[in-house]
Amino acid sequence: MRYDDQDSESSNVEDRRGQGGGGFRFPGGGGNGIQIPIGGGMSLTTLLIIGGIMLLFGINPLDILRGGIGGDGGGFNVPQMPRSERTSRPSADDIPGLPGSPGKQQAGTPKSGDDQKVFIGRVLKDTEDVWSRVFQSFGKKYTNPQLVLFSGGTRTACGVGQSAMGPFYCPIDQKIYVDLAFYDELSRRFKAPGDFAQAYVIAHEVGHHVQLQLGIAEKVQELKERSGDERQANALQVRMELQADCLAGVWANLNNQMKNRLQDGDIEEGLNAASQIGDDMIQRKTQGRVVPDAFTHGSSAQRTRWFKQGFESGQMQSCDTFNAQDL
Repeated sequence: MRYDDQDSESSNVEDRRGQGGGGFRFPGGGGNGIQIPIGGGMSLTTLLIIGGIMLLFGINPLDILRGGIGGDGGGFNVPQMPRSERTSRPSADDIPGLPGSPGKQQAGTPKSGDDQKVFIGRVLKDTEDVWSRVFQSFGKKYTNPQLVLFSGGTRTACGVGQSAMGPFYCPIDQKIYVDLAFYDELSRRFKAPGDFAQAYVIAHEVGHHVQLQLGIAEKVQELKERSGDERQANALQVRMELQADCLAGVWANLNNQMKNRLQDGDIEEGLNAASQIGDDMIQRKTQGRVVPDAFTHGSSAQRTRWFKQGFESGQMQSCDTFNAQDL
């Protein structure tokens, strides 16, 4: 992507990296930081999927570790995302020292000049400029989300955010949470390197913010509540995630029209990233088989198709995944 020293960064990036409490341990964990079983138990990728879903809908993942939601140890149903009128939710105050805790002075904030933070700030600024103009075109005001950089763990309005969950959007506080260590995983484990692959991840999460601003997220949750069926809820979630992929493609197109950002190979990097984190690809890697009914983000083919559709059209109208007969 074409950026230089003249390009501005978003003022909506909060850097919590290096703050006390980011490396808390699960009970029984040894060493430093979050202990994650890899091989012979839940893999990191599985935790990324499960944790991201739980956080999206306001569930504290530590509840699961304590024996399931409600403490009955019987697993969990599709959680309820608070509707827009529910503006607050108790945070995980029982875990002391997490960064982002209100009213607590945090120490050890890193310098702001590292390359990845600058890059993310510029990408976020581009999303703000594009979506502000798009919303203005149909008479609405776009409210910018905040993006929080953290390491290890951090407080969110949706519960405790953990690096093992990957980047996620919390609809309650309207913030995107990113541990930059995920980008190492994206490049190394998922074989999706490149600066535009990183930009695609941010643009996808911003796509969820766009959905919230347009009232789509609340409507989807209402449909989930009425369905009462986990498979139907998963199917709705897939359509929501594919729409976010499509919106990321729309952003890439419009951003390039406005600012000439794209270089040769950038879109291929985005398509590769979308493919590598498709549900079928992840399931093959983690459990050796594909279970379509358990999809929550869409297959590799679906994710690349909708990102490409958004990019080629450059129009939000092309992203109606909910009425599409064929995903």
